[in-house]
Amino acid sequence: MNFDLVIFDCDGVLVDSEALACVVHAEVLTAHGYAISAEQVHDRFLGRSSREARFEVETEMGRVLPDEYTVQLKATIDRVFGEQLAPVPGIAEALARLSLPVCVASSGTPTRIVSSLTTTGLIERFAPHLFSASQVKKGKPAPDLFLFAASEMGVNPSRCVVIEDSVPGVIGAKAAGMTVLGFHGGAHCGPGTATALKAAGADATFDDMRLLPGLVERNWLLAAATLG
Repeated sequence: MNFDLVIFDCDGVLVDSEALACVVHAEVLTAHGYAISAEQVHDRFLGRSSREARFEVETEMGRVLPDEYTVQLKATIDRVFGEQLAPVPGIAEALARLSLPVCVASSGTPTRIVSSLTTTGLIERFAPHLFSASQVKKGKPAPDLFLFAASEMGVNPSRCVVIEDSVPGVIGAKAAGMTVLGFHGGAHCGPGTATALKAAGADATFDDMRLLPGLVERNWLLAAATLG
């Protein structure tokens, strides 16, 4: 199978942000009356848009979160990411060796995507091909975002390979008719992450970004059989 486009999720795939974001979301939600742990944020909302996560929380609470919640969440994430955000280990090397076109399809907002990639020095490799869940009706696990990204890049979905770290992302990419490689090398990933990604439909899983060029540009089926 030869591919024409590599579609990257952003958080947890390009930037090692998920563990940081889960802590921030848990602290801010708890401060606004919705007690939740970072582990619970990870299990419930990883890979989903903040729009959908907020709707779910507000439905359970029976009230709308105040504007202060949004302001506080953004300010805290900006501060924490500015101080601690780093690229996923090995991603710069992998991108330098990839010759295929690339783009980003993220559940994050356009502003957050640009900010994260700029902070980690990856923006020039992807801009302007940055696609956000805010640009489609339904975010992950719906296929809308992946289909939108493929359409904007002028590539048939069947010729796309997606790099994802979340179950909703894997489900959405498979529903879009794309090949999916599940990445479980981020700081937020645990012993069961690879199994969960495979169960969701990932065609293969890997935990070292340095393996990516070989997976997508050479004999990926052989590599997949080796990696599992």
